[in-house]
Amino acid sequence: MTNQGAGGGGAPTALARAIADYLQHVGVERGLAPNTLAAYQRDLRRYEAFLAAAGLTAPGQVARRHVSEFAQGLSDGDDGGSALGMRSVARTIVSVRGLHKFWALEGVCETDPAADIHPPQPGRRLPKAISVHDVTRILESAGTDTPTGLRDAAMLEFLYSTGARISEAVGLDVDDLVFPDSPDDGPSLVRLFGKGSKERIVPIGSYALRALEAYLVRGRPALVAKGKGTPALFLNARGGRLSRQSVWTILRAVAEHAQVEADVSPHTLRHSFATHLLEGGADVRVVQELLGHASVTTTQVYTLVTADTLREVYAAAHPRALG
Repeated sequence: MTNQGAGGGGAPTALARAIADYLQHVGVERGLAPNTLAAYQRDLRRYEAFLAAAGLTAPGQVARRHVSEFAQGLSDGDDGGSALGMRSVARTIVSVRGLHKFWALEGVCETDPAADIHPPQPGRRLPKAISVHDVTRILESAGTDTPTGLRDAAMLEFLYSTGARISEAVGLDVDDLVFPDSPDDGPSLVRLFGKGSKERIVPIGSYALRALEAYLVRGRPALVAKGKGTPALFLNARGGRLSRQSVWTILRAVAEHAQVEADVSPHTLRHSFATHLLEGGADVRVVQELLGHASVTTTQVYTLVTADTLREVYAAAHPRALG
């Protein structure tokens, strides 16, 4: 861990110092093996960078939602680092839980925001999707009467239309959108850059396309005028590139306004995109390409979700399913 924390130059933040104290504790008092200590350092350096990117500078500022967002983004790299396998995700979450437990016991923090955050269980980790009805309620609740409202509507429609990872969406530039010269040329497309900067082309649905066009014509020009000029597609109120954390905040606020009770995140829209495609009859390998999964095995976990739905419908509808 650097003396200056994840933020670079200047004095280390209280957050960086508190993480360094914990690493010294596990290294000296627990007598961990060098490889184990190195793993703790990697995990917590990544966690520190994530928290610093969210603007947190002290342990007491960390809330459960920060820990949850970090944990959910590990497998796809949406926390800002490289994507991790299930075992590495589990190890990282254990490291973070140990850190927060230590802070609570030592009185650094009054509460432990990671107490109920658990590592994924092999073979039981299913994506969380919400119904088409709930997705529609969320998308129709985004405001469109202001530049930021137009941006929010376009962003959320885009996430559900394309299944993009949040990191891919906020990393987009305007030139990554490909509009056809005429309707006869087919649907609009977007170039997404996933893990390892691997490029894939994904179509954009008509609802998302209309929301994007409204944002590009009536919303983005007003936002870009407040900044120094940027090619980024989705902009914040100061004219800069929108952050992952801002999208989480936007989605939560819109979902709350829509009175959707499920715990919704940008990943929820990605999961719902895949689940709803498979429920609609899409081939799993097509969904694999749309999601940017390297292996179809990763995509096939969504078929477990749709199988559960089929069982529920069968049990409710078939006259001799139960008895």
